[in-house]
Amino acid sequence: MDAQELQNIIAAGENDRVEFKRCGNQPEKDLFESICAFANTFGGSILLGVEDNGGLRGIAADSVLPISRNILNVLNNPNAFDMPIAVEFEHIEVGGRQILKVDVPNSPQMHSYKGKVFERRGDVDIVVRGSAPLAELCIRKQSIFTEQRIFEHVTFDDLREDLIDNARRMALAKRKDHPWAHLSNEQLVESAGLYGKDFMTGKIGYNLAAIVLLGKDAAIRSLCPTYKTDALVRLSDTERYDDRLTVTTNLVDAYQDLAAFGRKHLLDRFLMEGDFAVSARDVIVRELLVNCLIHREFTSPFPAKIIIDAEGIRTENASRASFEGPLEPNAFSPLPKNPLIASFFSHIGLAEELGSGTRELFRNSRLYTGRDPELEEGLVFRAFVPTAPLSSSAEKLPAAQPPETAEKALDDAALALELAARSEGVRTSDLVDAGISRRTAQRIMRDLVEQGMLFAHGNGPSRIYRRESQSSTTSKNGSTAKNSRR
Repeated sequence: MDAQELQNIIAAGENDRVEFKRCGNQPEKDLFESICAFANTFGGSILLGVEDNGGLRGIAADSVLPISRNILNVLNNPNAFDMPIAVEFEHIEVGGRQILKVDVPNSPQMHSYKGKVFERRGDVDIVVRGSAPLAELCIRKQSIFTEQRIFEHVTFDDLREDLIDNARRMALAKRKDHPWAHLSNEQLVESAGLYGKDFMTGKIGYNLAAIVLLGKDAAIRSLCPTYKTDALVRLSDTERYDDRLTVTTNLVDAYQDLAAFGRKHLLDRFLMEGDFAVSARDVIVRELLVNCLIHREFTSPFPAKIIIDAEGIRTENASRASFEGPLEPNAFSPLPKNPLIASFFSHIGLAEELGSGTRELFRNSRLYTGRDPELEEGLVFRAFVPTAPLSSSAEKLPAAQPPETAEKALDDAALALELAARSEGVRTSDLVDAGISRRTAQRIMRDLVEQGMLFAHGNGPSRIYRRESQSSTTSKNGSTAKNSRR
């Protein structure tokens, strides 16, 4: 990495992958807390010799090697770290100041420092407390899927045969020659991978996927007590709710109940795609619900949520993430969270190949409102699909907004432009600090970018918005960067 690349990272500020640390002759305790947090989460880089505000403090040139040795000694000290952490060092000179970059990879193991387990949340290192969060961290570090956990004492009587029959009918409706047509119910369950042998433990029986897909409610409550999906409508009563549905039953029935709830509260606009009328609403509801139901971490106590409000429909569910940040339709590599459950939904016609749902969601969201959905991967997967179309006005505000709401939105947009003009740029977090909700701040930034009034640079939490595009801003050494517009 050269000095210019480092300066670009510093200009973007601290985030879930970057941390700044002042450093004297020896590293401080909080450095090792950050190393532990990065190793336990998604990895990252720590810049020693940089102030929290991005100012270059530097470290003494003759201290670079002793500091590196000190860090390695602590990382390999069993009284400090329960398991050693491998890091890489890079010494970079910027403006005559020495900066030491410490790269921490995402570790396949869970680590603790001085008896405490740390994780990275945004730009903060937090202590993981409680058995449930620690269990989630352990699961994330394991190479197994929790849906494959075998329960030896579950029998076929704990499953609902009517659901199996219904699944067979749905599969045949999708494909007339489906192999499930000539299988008995027990054979169908086994062929779907819901009954088998764990070759590591030798256990034979039905797995967690079988329980949450086809199990009786009593079995689900006993083996997966934290499983719940809460659907709320907040249009008139924004503090509580106008309508609510709580679902704790099997995934097949849960999908049907939640889909009916979503269709009830969202407009089915008349839309044409080519020469055919389509229901973009139904596709949006299906893709959001399928993702929320089949790609969740069922051992997490975090309840899945579906909320419909004046801005749109949003979902939240616990996830076993491999990274943290926004998802774009053409720039992500889909990873299966629960491949057995996903395959079953594919057989019955409620899902397609991995990754197609994200592309369908973007396509139909644009058709429905002319706007993109927002998908954010992490330990909690968050999805938001706007339901208010863009107006033709320059402010791009929904026409149904009352005058005072429109004025407030214009004031917030003006604040964003003012902050961008007064400094090197503005981040979404700057508007949040000014008292604007994160969702509203994200929408303001997106609208200003669409109008060409601001330009987005970078990705994820480090994204910054400036009045000029990157292509029009030439660095001192004459290099330019490609404009990144969202």
